[in-house]
Amino acid sequence: MNKFTSLLIALSCSVSAAFAQSNDLMDMLDKDGSKPKKKEEVTATFKATRIINGSSVQNLAAGVLDFRISHRFGRLDQGLENFLGLDNATTKIGLDYGVTDWLMIGLAHSAYNKENEGFMKVRLLKQKKQGTPITLTYFGSTSIQTMTAPTLAAGQEWYFTNRMYFSNQLLVARKLNDNISLQLMPTLIHYNLVDSTKFSNNTFAVGVGGRIKLSKRLALTGEYFYRLNNTDLLFNGQRTYNALALGLDIETGGHVFQLLFSNSPGMTERTFVGQTTDTWEKGAIHFGFNVSRVFTVVKPKEFRKSAEKKEW
Repeated sequence: MNKFTSLLIALSCSVSAAFAQSNDLMDMLDKDGSKPKKKEEVTATFKATRIINGSSVQNLAAGVLDFRISHRFGRLDQGLENFLGLDNATTKIGLDYGVTDWLMIGLAHSAYNKENEGFMKVRLLKQKKQGTPITLTYFGSTSIQTMTAPTLAAGQEWYFTNRMYFSNQLLVARKLNDNISLQLMPTLIHYNLVDSTKFSNNTFAVGVGGRIKLSKRLALTGEYFYRLNNTDLLFNGQRTYNALALGLDIETGGHVFQLLFSNSPGMTERTFVGQTTDTWEKGAIHFGFNVSRVFTVVKPKEFRKSAEKKEW
């Protein structure tokens, strides 16, 4: 055996020993917990994409379509002649879609004040166990009112932009444990048309919401929006109030059914945050419900690969 061959054998033995020591060290790190572990994401902070009226941090999964129907009846204090408000109702119908796991878009039409709305939700942070303490989501919407233009005095002109409203929110949520979730909602609503001599075009508000899980399929929900300015804003000549809603979530397989009571008949941010003309104090409460039915439009890659394997 020449010197060169002896040198190669010696080097090989040294490398093998080094790898063995490295593997032993990694095993020791695994056992004592010193090796960094992947932080697990917190799921199901809320079961629906809306707490009640306002948006939650929950997004649809990529490729999932959500068909939503929201119903708000008249005031409970309208008496038996109106069947406690059930004879008077407004409806909102919408389609939401998960473009990616962090981006969701939607279109909706509300019969209340004949309003069309488009929105997007962008998840910026995701709560993780032993990691990021909150989920942070941006919500932005544009709505257009389609009611007949009012008759104006001579020389005055009605502009299309008078029909437009814009909403912006940061949704900050934390799932405290398996049963309780809380959410904070700093909100800005821009109204293109207001009496600028008395009110601001921008209404700032802070919303708080939450969910308490009662069982595997039942949960109590609630939300409240407190306006920081424009507290005396008028809507159709009437005084406006802060919006308060309480609800019950019922999960039944492919959809979430929400029963609720609210002082706001409006179902878009610009209506329930700044244009609620009823109040709980006077018993002007509306019963309503939200129904959500989801459909998988684009199947996940993992599911498609699994199906292809089964075919073969």
